[in-house]
Amino acid sequence: MPTVTGWAEKAFGDAAGPLAELIPASLVRAHDRARSGHEGVQTQTLEAYGHGLYAAQFEELEVSLASLPEAAPVRLQGRTVMTVGGHVIYPLRYAKKDVPVTTARLRRATGFRAELIRRHGPEPMQQAFDLGLAELDEQEPHPDLALLSGDAKLVLVAYACSMTQGVMRIEWGSAELCRENRYLIWHHHDPLHLPSR
Repeated sequence: MPTVTGWAEKAFGDAAGPLAELIPASLVRAHDRARSGHEGVQTQTLEAYGHGLYAAQFEELEVSLASLPEAAPVRLQGRTVMTVGGHVIYPLRYAKKDVPVTTARLRRATGFRAELIRRHGPEPMQQAFDLGLAELDEQEPHPDLALLSGDAKLVLVAYACSMTQGVMRIEWGSAELCRENRYLIWHHHDPLHLPSR
């Protein structure tokens, strides 16, 4: 069983150790499935790999985490996302090469993932500048977010992965989203150890 930090133990209690083992194994299996899909369709581009990895990451986490006593599934944007002890476990491939998780940023500052991070991530460390753009904050929330309890906390499982290199790095923790540049500002992140191949 991998060692876990105080942050993980506080967030997940007895489930922290099993999660630290199950999550990396799930993402490696998701990569293997996506690579097989790409090889099966034999396309020149990596579309099959990317789309396959996106779908498989949720499916593998659902299968692996379902056995945990505090785990519960919730359907968000057509995918089953697992919650454990009031924490939403959300996978995010942030890079295709082995770079630090502190370089992670979203493609867009709006949309479901951005809203999920803003609503269920940690309180911002710094208050946003008031530029008179209140209408940006007044948009209708994504309807699927109503499926989560208001006090649910988001745990991002950020990982670097490519078709050729596989899963290179995984970290989990809590982060806020900087609207101006779409970077994740990590309040806490810990590495998760990859299973030996």
